[in-house]
Amino acid sequence: MLKRIEANMWVRQLAVALAYALLYALMRHMTFSHWFPLAGLRFCALLLVPYRYWGALLVGEAVPLVFSAIDCWNQFGWMWSAFLMVPPMLFSMPLFRWCRERHQLFSGKATPNINVLLLCIFAASVIWAAVNVVNLSLARGPNISPLPPYRVIAGAYFIGNYIGTLAVVPLVLLVREELLTYGVRHLWRRFSESSLALETVCLLVPSLSLLVWLASGLPGPGGQEAHIAMFLPVAWLALRHGWRGAAVGGTAASIAVVLAMPALLDSTTLQAQVFVAFAITTTLMLGGRIASLREREERERADARLALAVAQRNVYLGEMQLRQTSYLVEQISDAFQTSYTQLLGRLRGFLPGADERIYYRQAALTQHQMYRLADSLYPLAWRERGLPAALREGSMPRALDEAGITYWCHIGPKVDELATSIQLTLYRLACEAIAMACSERNISHISVRLRGMSFAGRRWALLCVDSRVDYERLSRIRWDGLQSALGASGLGLGAIKDRAMVFGGRVRIRSLGDGRRISIVLTDPEIS
Repeated sequence: MLKRIEANMWVRQLAVALAYALLYALMRHMTFSHWFPLAGLRFCALLLVPYRYWGALLVGEAVPLVFSAIDCWNQFGWMWSAFLMVPPMLFSMPLFRWCRERHQLFSGKATPNINVLLLCIFAASVIWAAVNVVNLSLARGPNISPLPPYRVIAGAYFIGNYIGTLAVVPLVLLVREELLTYGVRHLWRRFSESSLALETVCLLVPSLSLLVWLASGLPGPGGQEAHIAMFLPVAWLALRHGWRGAAVGGTAASIAVVLAMPALLDSTTLQAQVFVAFAITTTLMLGGRIASLREREERERADARLALAVAQRNVYLGEMQLRQTSYLVEQISDAFQTSYTQLLGRLRGFLPGADERIYYRQAALTQHQMYRLADSLYPLAWRERGLPAALREGSMPRALDEAGITYWCHIGPKVDELATSIQLTLYRLACEAIAMACSERNISHISVRLRGMSFAGRRWALLCVDSRVDYERLSRIRWDGLQSALGASGLGLGAIKDRAMVFGGRVRIRSLGDGRRISIVLTDPEIS
């Protein structure tokens, strides 16, 4: 039954008309000449309600106006009453259709285009002020007092429509954006966790309350200065939170100006409203620009994070390809040894004993070189016991030992908690740093220290490679073939920085008394 009622178009049209008429009637009690929040309600309706319900909106606005026209017909005349029955919404519908269709008031799913929004508010306020002035000029009756100049009336109506719209529309759009982005269920959680809500409750409301008290209690220039100072919290929130802060602060400031009003047609209040309207407009424009810059910065950060994630993934995939290549080289080495042994077994009767031993020695040397190649591509010790074994027993420590360089390695706690990709990168960085130190051929001792840390919800790794020289031992070091056996690219500091940068790392080089230290700090991509 309820579904059939909801599916009935006329029932929906009637519901929209009744809802708008009730809201219109309620907000009329808060409206006077230069404070017109009804304009904000009308603006929100034309901006957010689909076109198919615009007829219902016209009916909903016309109903309270018809009652007012009938009630005041004897006092202001039939021309005034007849024109009052025409909803002002009707005159601004082409403007809203043009802004919604041609100028895209909403640049995204929920975010408004602030510049187009302010232009539409200004134009709508001019139209509705003109309608109010025309309606007032048609009033006829013996009890009507002389009217002020029309430019004064037009200015009061314009500022009333304009600041009334600014007090309602940006705040409604802010709530709409939150609802469309996070939904109704998460709205209260977002409100409780929002820094904007906290600053509004703790700072904005108390400061405006103090200014309202000062504006109401101080006569003359003091009260006017308190009125003008109400724009300061708006500007502060706009700088902090963009157009959202300007929306909340503008609503609160416009209400504060009205609360501090000593009389209905107070010129000081009208001047303060003009200034606050100007301040809200400029802060909304500034806040919109700040918000767009922040969104662009967030997109750039997201793109940078995505690029880093892709680079880290490529590093891992590259290491996996090297592992497959290492397996293949190892298999080829075994196959070569088997085939060579079979071949020498068949030729054993035709070869002298000395030649046979030479051939076996060459086969063993070739297999050892292929083994070292497989180990440099992907440490064989890694497969069995992980990073500590690769740094202590892999091809790199063996190459240093064969060359006569003293090597020492200390691995601290939490290293095994790091991601596999960052452990592989740490091993490659250690090899690159040692190769860079050995390229100058003035070291005899190398020590590697590696430790893991946890800070601010992330895991970190610190790698220190110290190189020192003992000139008595330096003369006995064999440098030939050492660089190729270390399993590094040999591209020096640039390669180290490039590898570290993939994981948000920093590289630092310090001079020691008899050597040099290379310190590398990496960030684990996985959150601890």
